[in-house]
Formats: sequence, C-alpha cells, structure tokens
Amino acid sequence: MQYGAIEAGGTKFVCAIGDETGNVMEKATFPTTTPEETFSQVIEFFQSHKIEAMGIGSFGPIDIDRQSKQYGYITSTPKKGWSGVDFVGKMKEVFPVPTGFDTDVNAAALGESKWGAAKGLDSCLYMTVGTGIGVGAIVNGERLSGFTHPEMGHILIRKHPNDHFEGVCPYHGDCLEGLASGPAIEARWGKKGYELEDKFEVWEMAADYIAQSLMNYTLILSPKKMILGGGVMKQKQIFPLLHQKVAEKLNGYVQHPNLAEKIDEWIIPPGLGDEAGIKGTLALADQAYREEKGI
Repeated sequence: MQYGAIEAGGTKFVCAIGDETGNVMEKATFPTTTPEETFSQVIEFFQSHKIEAMGIGSFGPIDIDRQSKQYGYITSTPKKGWSGVDFVGKMKEVFPVPTGFDTDVNAAALGESKWGAAKGLDSCLYMTVGTGIGVGAIVNGERLSGFTHPEMGHILIRKHPNDHFEGVCPYHGDCLEGLASGPAIEARWGKKGYELEDKFEVWEMAADYIAQSLMNYTLILSPKKMILGGGVMKQKQIFPLLHQKVAEKLNGYVQHPNLAEKIDEWIIPPGLGDEAGIKGTLALADQAYREEKGI
C-alpha cells in the first residue's frame, strides 16, 4: 500500500509517502505560513504520487467529531490565519481517498505504540514540549478522545516558588504550556533554550513543571510508557531531573516497579526519534483505509 502522511505543526509541515509498516519512502518539509501557500506546497508534493489513503496529524485545537459539521477543521488555534480552516475537506477535494485525522500528538502516540518505544503495549502517553506543549495518549489500544481530543498541555499547575513569570499562553496565561514551553523559557530567561544549556535553574524549573504534569497523567491514565519529545526535551539534563522529580512528587503513593526501579525505562524519549509523528500519521492512514474497506 502507498499512503500519504501529513504532520502539520505550527512551525512546519512534514509530508511523506510511506506504507502500512511505517516505512517512509519520501519526505518533504515546508514552513507553516498562510493556509493557501502551505496547502499549495502540500498538494504539489502529493500530486506526483498515487496514494490509497491519507493520514493527517495536526496542531490544534481541531474538530475530530465525525458527526460535527466542522469535522476536519482547525478551530480556535492561536496560529494566525488558521482558525476555521477545513483541513480534511481541502485535502479530500484533491485526494478523494480514505483519510484519518487526529492531533499531531495522538498520531505520535499511535506511531510509538505500533513501532516505537511502546510497541506491544496497550497504553502509552506521548508529550511534545517545544513551540507549544501537546499530549496524546493510547488507552486500551485506542487513541484517547471524547467529545473532542485531549488538551493536556493546558492543565493548570502550581507555580515554582522562584517563578514570578506570568506565562505566555494567550488563553490561560500560566498553564503548563504557558510556563514550560520553548517560548515560555525564552520569554522568562531572555534567551532560547539552547543558549541556556549550562543554567541549572532553567532546567530545574522546567523539569518541575513537566514533572507535575506527568504526576497528574500518571494518577489519571496510568500509562505503561510516558514518552517525551520536542525541542525542549533534547536537553540531556532534563530527563534525569524528571525521573527524580516525578518520584518525589508521587511520594510513594503509587507502588510499582516503574517508579521503584525502572523510572528511566518508563519516562523516556521517543523510540522513533523525530519520526514519531510522521510514522503515526501513516498509521492513521492505514486505519482509515482498513475502516473504509471493512478489512
């Protein structure tokens, strides 16, 4: 099978041709500019290929309710010019094939569960910490959703005692994304994260916020793996800090080898590296194809 895959981020779009095994045969990356310009580049990339299904993992918020009149739309995103864009409709106008649609992080969680660090498990959580903070999850083998998709990057957390920063989230101010995303780190400290590698206080604070969220996700979802990607998580010092802080915050309440002995095997980087999202969208395409064909 030959599938099309789109990992749509607020900064860039990654498009790929691949198959049902997650094999990526061709890939291209475009900056996320206006919808018109970006879609033009996406369509041009796929027009030279015969695809049998498409998977789309998009930045959000998006409408994933198939009964909704706005199914397939990007909705209330802070990304300028992208609110109210009919993403799925635009693609299906040109490529009338089975199309899977979900958040970029739910797609990445699916990719990791099929071919990555959570392969063989029926639950995992995928968190990206970069331009924003997004979280997707697999629960009982299925992508987590309700009347809409999870927005776990916007949970409220306790402020660090040394932090007087008001936060950068345009909706909630000092939510998790507002305090621990890449833009929050830059706005608070006056430099980008990669320029602050040797500043312990920067990463101790970021790890504290992320650890609070992981504690909450553990108590609510109890995922068998917690996988963290994105630009902020490329800082080598942050995972050891997370392991320490998550254990401290749970404070012995949850008794399990994941915490007692194997925390460094439970809270981990993506097994698929930077390809978790694009491989996950191939899995979305495969699911859409099989669903439509009744396979």
